[in-house]
Amino acid sequence: MSKPTVYGVGVGPGDPDLMSVRAARLVGAAKVVAYFRKAGRAGHARTIVNGLLASDAIEEPLDYPVTTEIALDDPAYAATLRSFYEECVARLSAHVASGRDVVVLCEGDPFLYGSFMHLYHRLVGTVPVVVVPGISGMAACWTASGTPITYGDDVLCVVPATLRAERLAEVVRTSDAVVIMKLGRNLPKVRRILQDVGLLDRAIYVERGAMAGETVLRLADKQTDEAPYFSMILVHGQGRRP
Repeated sequence: MSKPTVYGVGVGPGDPDLMSVRAARLVGAAKVVAYFRKAGRAGHARTIVNGLLASDAIEEPLDYPVTTEIALDDPAYAATLRSFYEECVARLSAHVASGRDVVVLCEGDPFLYGSFMHLYHRLVGTVPVVVVPGISGMAACWTASGTPITYGDDVLCVVPATLRAERLAEVVRTSDAVVIMKLGRNLPKVRRILQDVGLLDRAIYVERGAMAGETVLRLADKQTDEAPYFSMILVHGQGRRP
């Protein structure tokens, strides 16, 4: 008999049909289902699996204690999240100790800019942990754009918009194809940088890829600087083609 296990399950970017067969099987059989969310919200990962959970599944919502209320470079931000993740680990470990598997729902892929990785490195080595990959949000966005993100020998760089302007400009300038994540209030900065390096006309803005309300347009045509959480900017490669 296998030991009780924590499964970090990638449920994809939004459309339930984009979950893997393995992910759907684990979610449907789960006795305990945990998921991150902003307090007072349903949680995106939980919304994706609506209608798939067993009727007797125990739900463990993991409510972030902070999102944008504290600046990222404030030591209080890291300290608050550190305590939060340790509490989450204790809650999940208690279920494992009681003989129950736990499925942690992860937006996109568990090992790509997700919160699950902060649980993983605390859990691994103490309880069995299995990671089930998922389709990433960026894959959904470049598919929605209708153009391959890379060709031939293109170098693809994934970069958070939260970087300092100088570092962000360097990465954008020296890469063949770029995915810019974590836009939010950083969109004006990103727009200026793309303009300065001559890439504004190639930049594509994608909002809510593979979700209801999906929007795709040239960044140069976007009239506002509003960018919700589920949005990215793409600069497609133009490399070698046969």
